[in-house]
Amino acid sequence: MNSIRLSLLAGAGLVIAACSPAAEEPSAAVPATDSQTAGSGAATAQIAEAEVFTIMVGGTVIGALEISEIEDGYSVEYEFRNNGRGPTISERVLLDEDGLPISWTVEGNTTFGNAVNETYGYTDSQASWTDATGSDEAVMESPGFYVPQDGSPYWLAIAARALIADEDGVLPAIPGGELRMTPIETLTLSNGEETFDATTYAMSGTSVNPTYFLMSGEAFMGLITPRFAILAEGFEGEDERLRNLSADYGARRFEEIQSRVIRDYDAPVLIRNVHIFNAETETRGDAASVLVEGNTIAAIGAADMAAPANAVEIDGAGGTLLPGFFEMHGHMGETAAFLNIAAGVTSLRDMGNDNEVLGALVERIESGDLAGPRIHRSGFIEGQSDYSSNNGIIVSSEAEAVAAVDFYADAGVYHQIKIYNSMTPEWVPAMIARAHDRGLRVSGHVPAFTNADAMIAAGYDEMTHINQVMLGWVLEEGEDTRQLLRLTALRRLPALDLDSAPVQATLDAMVENGVAIDPTFAIHEALLLSRNGEISPGTVDYIDHLPVDAQRQARSAWAAIETEEDDINYRGAFDQITETLRRMRERGIFIVPGTDLGGSFTYHRELELYQRIGMTPPEILAWASHGMAEYLGVGDEVGLIEEGYLADFFMVPGDPTQDLREIKTISMVMADGRVYFPTEIYPEFGILPFTEIPAVTEPNE
Repeated sequence: MNSIRLSLLAGAGLVIAACSPAAEEPSAAVPATDSQTAGSGAATAQIAEAEVFTIMVGGTVIGALEISEIEDGYSVEYEFRNNGRGPTISERVLLDEDGLPISWTVEGNTTFGNAVNETYGYTDSQASWTDATGSDEAVMESPGFYVPQDGSPYWLAIAARALIADEDGVLPAIPGGELRMTPIETLTLSNGEETFDATTYAMSGTSVNPTYFLMSGEAFMGLITPRFAILAEGFEGEDERLRNLSADYGARRFEEIQSRVIRDYDAPVLIRNVHIFNAETETRGDAASVLVEGNTIAAIGAADMAAPANAVEIDGAGGTLLPGFFEMHGHMGETAAFLNIAAGVTSLRDMGNDNEVLGALVERIESGDLAGPRIHRSGFIEGQSDYSSNNGIIVSSEAEAVAAVDFYADAGVYHQIKIYNSMTPEWVPAMIARAHDRGLRVSGHVPAFTNADAMIAAGYDEMTHINQVMLGWVLEEGEDTRQLLRLTALRRLPALDLDSAPVQATLDAMVENGVAIDPTFAIHEALLLSRNGEISPGTVDYIDHLPVDAQRQARSAWAAIETEEDDINYRGAFDQITETLRRMRERGIFIVPGTDLGGSFTYHRELELYQRIGMTPPEILAWASHGMAEYLGVGDEVGLIEEGYLADFFMVPGDPTQDLREIKTISMVMADGRVYFPTEIYPEFGILPFTEIPAVTEPNE
């Protein structure tokens, strides 16, 4: 299910920043370099706005955005396909004399197939709208700008022109928040024939991050992220430079956030009066104290143990100290890095990424420039096809596939390879043989036109996603799982007999060959149980803390639930998945917890779900920390709160061994000896905090 964050970003109207100090000033201007001002010194021409924009991921063209002017507004067509899926959107928007929307219709389908029938109208101060969450209305004290839930990114251009014309440069956002646009820098763009001045902006106001885009005067030039770009036709040659600029802007913003939220005491830290969770015995001990020096646990003593003269003391107030969690299915970016730390996730297994982008991110985390977990890298290898996921290394032959394995082994920083959907099945045995010879584990999806049994026989060490295993029991020969079928075919699961011979044969093979499963339980809950207008069950405990854009997503279906039969079958599919995981656990098949949803809050939900297959809270807490450390071969460094171990742990006010939901209220996190208080991190992303900051006493107080 790779690249969920990108799918949501590009298919659900774009994530933009919440109202926080960081959002108001998302980035200092980045000094221009020679490459940024290529063509400077020559006269720049005025440019008319393009009618066609090219959509790219990592430099690969995946779709188009087409704009047509109509009377008093625009008609927009937006479509792309990456990894066999993407949105198809048609829009029609009418504007008033101030450039504010008075009518907006959006039709089509989201990335995962949910039908879009979104409407907005504004008359005489009355705004009314219908989106995937339902219908609502509001009387506006001052004119506002409707931000479509499932619209194309062209809303940024419309909003930008309205904000340029607005006296204050700030507009109320409908259905919530506010929009502001911050200029970052002016640069020169070339289409190969002429040069044009353009300004990069950060749009913020309704979600967790700024969106970076370009305008030349009032002409929209495109949207940029480190991986995903939409550029005016003819300017595709600027893609890499602009994506790198976007990465620079994000880096500057996150470094500014880091400077505000990190507590670098440059002194020993004593956490006093806290109950330590022992992940080996699965028990919560008596009140104690933990002393950290540098990034290492130096001592553990009584609750009233004497502190070194220069120590900083943090009052645990009788709460619980737990070893940091391991998110075992991430695709790491800067936002996820921060929010996972705030969620007590101090280690993460990245399951496929842009290798250069991930390498730079790891360097920034390790240097302390960015808050983030320890990252264990997987080498992503995909086959070339019309449905390829544009990630990692894409190969066109068995020789290239084996060479990709060698590339990851030679790099020395990858612990496994991950095989993806478009890989030719016949190449897999050679890939696995080379990986095992080179000391790498093998995990992955089941390539199209084969099944889990064949991959287990070929030598997979771990299966990725429970649906990838179960599809082999319900697909017909020749059905293509490189597209949405690998998700929509799950509606067939209720008719499956879990006692049948095919099911038992697969489970037997997993047991016999010691094959683990990375089921991504929470993403299947979101896919199969989310419904338009209802709060997705995994978000119930925290939805009210999220920015408005995230709240809208949490009240929207992923899949197309068009009939009562669809509803019954998708719900039944989740029940079958749950029962299959229960049986796997009973058979001794090793399960690893990961979300493919960015981790953070969804990781808490991932753990919570395993209670449904018979796991207890203490068992889950130990498994998600020490168990995963052992699985990844780092159990002698992290995963326990013991003298000599690295200081990766977090504190909650309550007792999660009795109620696992207590892990959702984290008051302090220590990652590699660095102290963070989630209550200080969350407002930077427009999220309401969950608990108080613990009392801190510094030596001179």
